[in-house]
Amino acid sequence: MSIENSATSAGTAPLPPMHCLRQLEPGPPRLAALPTGTPVWLVSRHADVRQVLTDPRLGRATLFAPDAPPLKVTPNILDDPQGILNIDGTEHQRLRRTVQRAFTPRAIERWRPWVASAVESLIDELIDQGSPADIVAAYTRRLPVSVISRLMGLDNVDTKRLAHWSDHALSTTAYSAEAIANAMAEFAAFGAEVIAERRAAPGDDLVSSLLAAAAGDGSITEGQLVVLVIGLVVAGHETTMTSLGNALVYLLHDDREAWQRLASDEASAAAATEQLLRAVPLSDAKEHLPGLLRRTVEDVEIGGVVIPAGSVVAADAQAANQDPAVFAGDLGTELFSPLAAPMLTFGAGPHHCLGAWLARMEMELALHRLARRLPALRLAEPVERIDWRRGLATRSPNALRVLW
Repeated sequence: MSIENSATSAGTAPLPPMHCLRQLEPGPPRLAALPTGTPVWLVSRHADVRQVLTDPRLGRATLFAPDAPPLKVTPNILDDPQGILNIDGTEHQRLRRTVQRAFTPRAIERWRPWVASAVESLIDELIDQGSPADIVAAYTRRLPVSVISRLMGLDNVDTKRLAHWSDHALSTTAYSAEAIANAMAEFAAFGAEVIAERRAAPGDDLVSSLLAAAAGDGSITEGQLVVLVIGLVVAGHETTMTSLGNALVYLLHDDREAWQRLASDEASAAAATEQLLRAVPLSDAKEHLPGLLRRTVEDVEIGGVVIPAGSVVAADAQAANQDPAVFAGDLGTELFSPLAAPMLTFGAGPHHCLGAWLARMEMELALHRLARRLPALRLAEPVERIDWRRGLATRSPNALRVLW
């Protein structure tokens, strides 16, 4: 769902320039302003960010209360009050229960053989296509779309249309409010159509499971179901696509030793995946203010600062993931080491990302199998010439030409 130190060690590639920006030096909470002018408390230290994300005195639903100040110039899918991200308490727990069984570590592990097979098939196609190639178009975009499509029974989905909806769903400055609203109306109609199809002919897929759970609960509205379905479609591929593309930019820059170790075994790939997810940012501070937004429902002391009730708080998980008091080493020296503390890339607390284990598994297998099959893989152009996706909540290459 962007912070990087640019320090390097001998033989280790620096992060690409777009990713060397530390969004906020960890320190006590401080006041700033959102693009709308609304005051916001920026929280950046690891312990403080974790408190913001887990403390019940800070929530998401109150961000959309009648008395809430304006948060976004052009709201996107993350700002839908019916979305699971923006509901708190027992209602949120009820919605979450409808999907969380499909995303437990044990449930995700059952998908490993199929995901590994999908990875190998895509690498076969990449090799057949020949060098040089665009690995985003051939691999980093196709893999997570294939996985979430299979999981949700969307095997015949129009991937270009899906990309169009997803880009609008996560737009910050790329599209107008009208364009976003139109795309989201189309996306919602697609979600409603999928729901109607599964009601008529249930299958062994996540949407059918959601409908069965919702029918048993009886209190989940149709609007919530639609938002849940299209939200899962976006979240189910966007973070993995972004993280995998950005990781390859970092790894393929010139660090051959790390690439060779990734090929050695899945355990090394799993360790590197954790560090890459922690350290390589998902977005860019130049595009939008960092932070997972919350609002206080009463006065709360965070990091020695009392933040008044009704305040908007931005928890900068990316800065927290770089807090030198917690993560002392740089990525070059720590790539295959265990994390010193839990990373906050997927959030924490009641809104912790449901798909975290799926994203981990996809990235681990994608890196390990690709390094094993293509040990000579390298970038075909300098990182300064990479064309980046801009104006979205996530930042990754539009295209990434590679050689082997």
